[in-house]
Amino acid sequence: MNVLKRPNPTGVTMSRFFAGGSDSDSDSSSDSEPVVRQQVAQFTFSDEEEDVKRVVRSKKEKRYEDLSNIIKSIRNHKKIKDMSSVLTSFEEFMRAYTKALPVVMKEENGVTPRIVVRALAELEDFVNESWDDKESRKNLSKNNNKALGTLRQKFRKYIKDFESDLKRFRAAPEDFAEDEDEDEREDEKGSDEEEEKVVQVQVEPKAVSFKKEPEKVKPVKPAADSDSSDWGSDSDSDSTSSDEDAKYTSIRDRFLKKPEKGTDEFSTAPSGAAADDALKKEKKKKASEALSKKKKPKQEDMFDENEEEEEGWKVVNGTRSGASEQPKMFAKDAEIDAKLVVNKLNEVMAARGKKRTDRKMQIEFLRELRTVAETNNLGPAVAAKIRFNIVSAIFDYNPKVSGAMKLEHWSKLLEEIQELLKLLLEHEDVHLSESIMDEYEEYDTTPFKIRGCMLTAVERLDDEFTKLLKECDPHSNEYVDRLKDEVPVTNIIDQVVTYVERLGNEMEICRIYLRKIDHLYYKFDPNVLKKRKGQLPANTVTSVEEMDKLCRYIYAKDQTDRLRTRAILSHIFHHALHDNWFQARDLVLMSHLQETIHHSDPATQILYNRMMANLGLCAFRHGNIKDAHLCLVDLMMTGKPKELLAQGLVPQRQHERSLEQEKIEKQRQMPFHMHINLELLECVYLVSAMLLEIPYMAAHEFDARRRMISKTFYQQLRSSERQSLVGPPESMREHVVAAAKAMRHGDWNACANFIVNKKMNVKVWDLFYEANRVREMMVKFIKEESLRTYLFTYSNVFASISVPHLADMFKLPKSKVHSLISKMIINEELMASLDDPTETIVMHRSEPSRLQALSMQLADKVTNLVDANERIFEMKQGNFFQRGGNQGYNRDRQNYRNQNQNQNWNNNRRQDNRNRGNRGNQNRGEGREQRDHHRDHHRDQREHREHQREFREQRDQMRNVEYQNKAE
Repeated sequence: MNVLKRPNPTGVTMSRFFAGGSDSDSDSSSDSEPVVRQQVAQFTFSDEEEDVKRVVRSKKEKRYEDLSNIIKSIRNHKKIKDMSSVLTSFEEFMRAYTKALPVVMKEENGVTPRIVVRALAELEDFVNESWDDKESRKNLSKNNNKALGTLRQKFRKYIKDFESDLKRFRAAPEDFAEDEDEDEREDEKGSDEEEEKVVQVQVEPKAVSFKKEPEKVKPVKPAADSDSSDWGSDSDSDSTSSDEDAKYTSIRDRFLKKPEKGTDEFSTAPSGAAADDALKKEKKKKASEALSKKKKPKQEDMFDENEEEEEGWKVVNGTRSGASEQPKMFAKDAEIDAKLVVNKLNEVMAARGKKRTDRKMQIEFLRELRTVAETNNLGPAVAAKIRFNIVSAIFDYNPKVSGAMKLEHWSKLLEEIQELLKLLLEHEDVHLSESIMDEYEEYDTTPFKIRGCMLTAVERLDDEFTKLLKECDPHSNEYVDRLKDEVPVTNIIDQVVTYVERLGNEMEICRIYLRKIDHLYYKFDPNVLKKRKGQLPANTVTSVEEMDKLCRYIYAKDQTDRLRTRAILSHIFHHALHDNWFQARDLVLMSHLQETIHHSDPATQILYNRMMANLGLCAFRHGNIKDAHLCLVDLMMTGKPKELLAQGLVPQRQHERSLEQEKIEKQRQMPFHMHINLELLECVYLVSAMLLEIPYMAAHEFDARRRMISKTFYQQLRSSERQSLVGPPESMREHVVAAAKAMRHGDWNACANFIVNKKMNVKVWDLFYEANRVREMMVKFIKEESLRTYLFTYSNVFASISVPHLADMFKLPKSKVHSLISKMIINEELMASLDDPTETIVMHRSEPSRLQALSMQLADKVTNLVDANERIFEMKQGNFFQRGGNQGYNRDRQNYRNQNQNQNWNNNRRQDNRNRGNRGNQNRGEGREQRDHHRDHHRDQREHREHQREFREQRDQMRNVEYQNKAE
């Protein structure tokens, strides 16, 4: 096989080790000869360095030079969008300008330099453009994204002192362009000087090295079409090679690209203005050549030089492999029928999922195939098959499972699915099912049979819609635009419901019903409440009735627990949303979901948490404070309701999430329009806890065994009490805590003002449907619980209290006050009696005083301490280790002792041990006997103390009766 070799254009034959060889090595040199490395000069000294004098610059020049260098570095970093470097350079700029500020005040009379103003304006435009461009921000790395946010904050804070200067720049930017033009001219001048140095290499004097100064190289005239110009000459002397080696100061310079042949002509060019004009013309010529080269394809540039030698070569496109090339369409004389089109379709879809398949090209080819089928009227079956494959190809276009598809593909997907459903609904003889095998498909005669599942495609469409919503910023107009697509999505689901119901598959009907429920259960329908009030006719179909129909079908026909569980949870949520408290509560109690929900998948557990939160809000609106607190306590006690409701991620203190775990949790998040207001949820929980906790605290003020009803509320209250200075409330929590303190003193008016005010209405209460009714309900409960707290707190102060006075004080009707006091007396919460003729409450004064209550509390604590001490003593004695397997054995011995047979049993036991000669068993028997004796002794002591305690209680009761008799 002949190998085509290309000549070496540089004319250099390199040695094996890229060092030690010269350009003039002869071909006759053998590999066995040692390679002599030419030592390269590492240090050079110039004669001019001794003559250069030190330049002393002023402070102004130093500061301005530092500023200009930093500004140039900022501009360079902006070009490549290196946000971290821009932030670092900006911080250096702030420090440098702070150092230069005294110079600016002295030299410029406090006027900001124009170069600084221009740089700040450019940086402001760059930061604003980068921040507004959300697409490019997503493509930034994590460090650059973080640096952009930090840069934006620091920059906005820093430019407040330059607002007037920036306004002048925005008004007249041309006034600030002088410095910038000078900088550009300096840059151009520097670049020209560099090019001039490259062109006129031999004119510049060389630095003196430790070696002998090499001779000047004469310009070589190019030879016309000779081999010597390509391969060099073999007759170079050793002195020439040594001169070439001495010319380079390092190995790197040896292999740098040398000036081209045309540069030798400029080495003899005249200096001055003529040389400058020649340089400018050469620069323009090079720029035009580079531009023309960019326009040519790379493959042409590779073969331009040797066109005559390589006439048989063919330039091919290297971006696409043969496997992914576009298949050819039908032949011109081919008869197009259903079989031919289906075969071509299978040929196209065979490349689906392969490594180098062009997915976009595949979609285009399928559309072209659909056009061919429609032109030749091949029937609805072929059209449906092609459209279904187009839908599958659009789904496959997005390779990321977790990421959302592009918007243009999303719109095309909606159109294709709508057209496919329209085709299936119009032609009832077309059956699309995944149970049909490929070999049993029928396209020619009715009924047409096609393999595929429309339900799976719609379920994936619904999932893609959810991903699109999660990708958008929920506070932008883009989210609203994407949310408008829910209307066509729900219409598609309704059409699929009609299609699946026609097929009659119960399992598929349950699946599509659940998809419809997922789009319906969280939406509030005001027609439900209007129909309940009689404002709408009785035959009006509301969302509650539709939900009831869908869920009942799933309850009856579903074969899997997951669909039934999600249907029940959605049904409860919808009932609670429309204030059907009793129906929602009964469904929760009958389903027993709270016992089995921990075994469900995370999505179902999130739905359960959402249902419990909404059920708690429903109970609060109905005035069931205890039920509302019970529904919300499990969510709020954890301190992370945001995560439990899948409404965001909270940073963890103990350990950070891994990237995979964070990715999974983000996929579980709910779209923003389905969120439950967390501040509303917390406020309802705290208000419910306040209405329960404050009366309980007042009733059990001196009770040592008092338990907290709400730990979260108790912590908020205690943290507020520990503060030395408490100002007026600002946040929602502070309002609830201030209201609780007012309720403890029986001041219902202040409590109601803290809970119901303008600020709280805007934050919380206006979010309720019929907010005025909820506010009135809360004020009524605040009055009632404040009355109970007042009676618990001050009952030992009064001998009797007038019922009309209490009714006037708490703005309650007398019947309500009478009812509350009667309940307290019946439940033995208040030791008093009602005198109906005088409408007064007579206190019995049977409650212990503060000293008595503290004494009883101390006695209980001492008793608990003694019991704990005895348990510890028993564990040290060894009784703790006899529990478990020997409990039955000890119980038998206890029965023997109760029957006065303990002595005989032990004697017989010891006799047996003596006969066997087992002294170890005898010692263990004696140890057990001693422990039994100690245990009996401690049991007798406990019984004695219990008798003493009962005696003291009887004595205290007798004293209380005597005291009451004396008082009467």
